[in-house]
Amino acid sequence: MQVYEKILVVRQDDLDELNHVNNIRYVDWVQQVSRDHWEKVTTPEIRAKLLWVVRKHEINYLKSALLGDVLKIKTQIIAQTGPISKRIVEIRNNKTDALLVKASTEWCLLDATSFKPKRVPREITSLFE
Repeated sequence: MQVYEKILVVRQDDLDELNHVNNIRYVDWVQQVSRDHWEKVTTPEIRAKLLWVVRKHEINYLKSALLGDVLKIKTQIIAQTGPISKRIVEIRNNKTDALLVKASTEWCLLDATSFKPKRVPREITSLFE
């Protein structure tokens, strides 16, 4: 499956009381990179008909990121079954390539009008291959 990447720099408001990136910020980044990937490969018409909600997050925090660190966030879909899409996100220190966070998220596709789960159509799956 296609990989999507983005680079960001750790800012002061990303930090917790220990001066490390706050765990909640990592969750935000996991969700944001997933949304960015979705928006990059789909059209406004598709996004008006379909939307994703998180079913489950599993996050492993391996190392800390600090103020000014440049991070590479990489994501890809690794499996799709019915309305469920499983996406992996890795957050690495861009300078050292050290893996800081690895997340696995199950997203559920919904019809944007009825909010009912909808099997991921082939035309959507093909956009991420």
